[in-house]
Amino acid sequence: MKLEAVDYNAENAAELFVESLRTTGFGVLKNHPIQQELVQSIYDNWHRFFNTEEKENFRFNVETQDGFFPSEVSEVAKGHTKKDIKEYFHYYPWGQCPAELKDELQRYYDEANKLAGELLAWVENHSPASVSEGYSQSLSSMIDGSDKTLLRVLHYPPLNGEEELGAIRAGAHEDINLLTVLPSANEPGLQVQTKEGDWLDVPCDFGNLIINIGDMLQEASGGYFPSTTHRVVNPEGTDKTKARISLPLFLHPKPEVVLSERYTADSYLMERLRELGVI
Repeated sequence: MKLEAVDYNAENAAELFVESLRTTGFGVLKNHPIQQELVQSIYDNWHRFFNTEEKENFRFNVETQDGFFPSEVSEVAKGHTKKDIKEYFHYYPWGQCPAELKDELQRYYDEANKLAGELLAWVENHSPASVSEGYSQSLSSMIDGSDKTLLRVLHYPPLNGEEELGAIRAGAHEDINLLTVLPSANEPGLQVQTKEGDWLDVPCDFGNLIINIGDMLQEASGGYFPSTTHRVVNPEGTDKTKARISLPLFLHPKPEVVLSERYTADSYLMERLRELGVI
């Protein structure tokens, strides 16, 4: 399996992108419309934020799941026993956020959501009839007006040698949502698992946009679009002293959307959050 970046402006971009999703669970886009200056500015500003005590003023709300999540309450990936080595901030337009950082983050949230909606339409248009007939509604309409789509600002701090034995920055897992949209992080480390069980580095050239399938799309498509296992490994050598910032947008349907005979979007989300130990 090899991940190749697809030129967003190519005539056959949609076809190539969906084929990559289908065969690998991931798609990588270059020359996309999200401005890299905006992404870099967010990386810089939030790196500073995570290195201040101000973050403690925005501690997460258990009920609404927005705000700052410190490392001691970090997630434990499904099937794992070690907490991930990370801290993060959950941003929703209706939630808490440092005032000086909100406008910039909201701008990215809007731009990434717009592009994600287009990518969902690509997926829908290139789904076989036997698959698309199983969608309870069009994929793009599942997110129309949704206030559940989550922008997470992730901070993987430098390693100091005192980390729990066996812990890594993000244990092998699958995402919960429909699609995840992720600008290349400021440092490498993201890997995807092949069908043969090997681990493949995801291209991290700055400017690339990485998109992966979540479990909700797998559920809605009856498994046609696979939710692929991925992880973030610890750096080695001198790279251990470098922090890593990541900015995934988790595209979530409205709660009442029917994914399958087994689940609505809300019932699926609640089940997974309980498995992760965050509710």
